[in-house]
Amino acid sequence: MKELIDKFYTAFANLDAEVMASCYHTNIVFYDPGFGTLKGKRASNMWRMLCSNQKGKGLKVTHSNVMADATKGSAHWEAHYTFSKTGRKVHNIIDAEFEFKDGLIIKHTDTFNLHRWSGQALGFQGQLLGWTGFFKKKLQAQTNRLLDKFESQR
Repeated sequence: MKELIDKFYTAFANLDAEVMASCYHTNIVFYDPGFGTLKGKRASNMWRMLCSNQKGKGLKVTHSNVMADATKGSAHWEAHYTFSKTGRKVHNIIDAEFEFKDGLIIKHTDTFNLHRWSGQALGFQGQLLGWTGFFKKKLQAQTNRLLDKFESQR
């Protein structure tokens, strides 16, 4: 399963969302602080949206410390990019945990410091509010609206 995780992040580094989606089970459950919980096609569509938004914009993704057995896995990954809303540079540091079923990823949980991310992406306002539950809920509502719009255009 280590190869599956490597395939997933190599595809992300190449902005190939279709290969990323092919690593996911149809019943995938994804979670991260920015989007909350996404299930099934919606999780794959998040990667499609993120990859399409980053084409030609200098996203750099690296991954390391991949560990996996037949049922569970983990990886560390980092993303360097420019946050489109503010033009600010972001270096997000993420730890991922995976569960596998039928040779595919059935559960994917990304963990990162939302306060650190918000300070980089939004500046002072993010530093001030990025640690609050209010900010997290507002961010998830906003990212999910963007995903709704992306899905309605597919």
